[in-house]
Amino acid sequence: MRIKRTVIYLFLSALFVLFISQEIVIQQTQNQIYSEIDSIPYREFALVLGTNKKGLNGHNPYFKYRMDATIALYNAQKVSKIIVSGDNSVTAYNETEDMTDYLVDAGVPISAIIKDYAGFRTLDSVVRAKKVFDCQYVTIVSQQFHNQRALFIANYYGLNAIAFSAVDVQSRKNYTHVREYLAKCLVIFDLYVFNRSPKFL
Repeated sequence: MRIKRTVIYLFLSALFVLFISQEIVIQQTQNQIYSEIDSIPYREFALVLGTNKKGLNGHNPYFKYRMDATIALYNAQKVSKIIVSGDNSVTAYNETEDMTDYLVDAGVPISAIIKDYAGFRTLDSVVRAKKVFDCQYVTIVSQQFHNQRALFIANYYGLNAIAFSAVDVQSRKNYTHVREYLAKCLVIFDLYVFNRSPKFL
């Protein structure tokens, strides 16, 4: 009986931590997120957070919507430079080049694109934008649930950031959203407990 009570207590405690972490991240960043082009202020840099170009059915809508949002910002002259930050840890996988190719094919000049090949995690991408690429004011581009976590990191590191939310992907089996619950909890431990840093600075 004692073991059962302990398991129940640990389970409820874990749920409480997950819930609180969601609320902390969301509440602290809600006023920094935009979804309308007309209302978002100009920032010199856009920081586009990487994702796999390919999905379960051959195409990843998260990637497409993120790129389309970036193109819309650039065409509306809301940003003038674009940092594409993604994972390039293995030879056959290169988020940064995939993002670059998509933007160039859409008419964005290569001279406006800055490639960050060491955006292995959201934390890496955000911190490197400030410390490697010397960004002072930046617009982060991803889906809203991801922007919340990225802004939380930016705020912690003193990067003056806002975010533009790309179209989200709605599905009953959206494991990306489920995983984000854990990611929002983990980011608090990364920053305030483990003091994690980017792999490369």
